[in-house]
Amino acid sequence: MINMVVLVGRLVRDPEIIERDNGKKVSRVTLAVNRKFKSSDGTYHTDFIDCVLWNNFATNVNEYCSKGDLIGVRGRIQVETYEKDDGTKRKITDVIAESITFLSTVRSKDQVTELSAEV
Repeated sequence: MINMVVLVGRLVRDPEIIERDNGKKVSRVTLAVNRKFKSSDGTYHTDFIDCVLWNNFATNVNEYCSKGDLIGVRGRIQVETYEKDDGTKRKITDVIAESITFLSTVRSKDQVTELSAEV
């Protein structure tokens, strides 16, 4: 079975890092990804996809990227289900980053940098 996602999109907001109790760093970012085709009214629709970046990915994206930057993310889909206090069930779908490519950043327009690691 294969669980792989490849996205290219723009950061919706500046990345922020959270350091967990166990010392690991995590960042949740949202990518705005335009669809390839136009709708019936002639406009492109955009999907907003949540991605989770761990440790070095979180640190590097926080350091080198900001809102509006174009990045590529290769990763896997992870779905978690939980129950709220009122008994309703919720489902969260995230893309867990396994590699990141900086395609266009404000800080380095001429450079393309790829960061990869086993997760």
